[in-house]
Amino acid sequence: HSTFLQHADSTMMLSHLRHAATRTATLTRSFSTPAAAGAGLMKLNFNLPQETLYDATHVRSVVVPGAMGEYEVTADHVPIVAELKAGMLTIKHEDGGDEKYFVPGGFSLTHEGSTTDIVCPEAVKLDDLDPAVVTANYEAAKVAASSAESGSAAAAEAMIEVEVNKAMGAALGMSMA
Repeated sequence: HSTFLQHADSTMMLSHLRHAATRTATLTRSFSTPAAAGAGLMKLNFNLPQETLYDATHVRSVVVPGAMGEYEVTADHVPIVAELKAGMLTIKHEDGGDEKYFVPGGFSLTHEGSTTDIVCPEAVKLDDLDPAVVTANYEAAKVAASSAESGSAAAAEAMIEVEVNKAMGAALGMSMA
């Protein structure tokens, strides 16, 4: 009697699994591929706490410094949420021009419908960064990091300054050692 029930239960379970598998196969969303050149534009919302830099502005693409690696968002990109690391964010305009910003971190949210929201605590146009000031700040941060008590808040703040200035230098094409 129990063998019959076990067989009936397993047959019923297999039937449910097959049904679920075929239903899942029909519901699975396909990953989109990047749009071909000129095939479409995306909407960009780029916000800082104190101002909106882009509000539903049509652009060709955005190159994002994701914490897991740099990637480019284009029209019809698959939805994705990513943490940003300190680095260069490049906005590619419809006319072929690029606008580059240094961002110290933040988040990028790409939605269905070719819209991407970027939120950062700060953003500075790359052209506004002075390589001499970045170098001086990097060196000062290294000195502060080496003289701070290990494990202290001052050491952590100094290491953040070192990494951010190193990333700024890299965005400017400088080698910081």
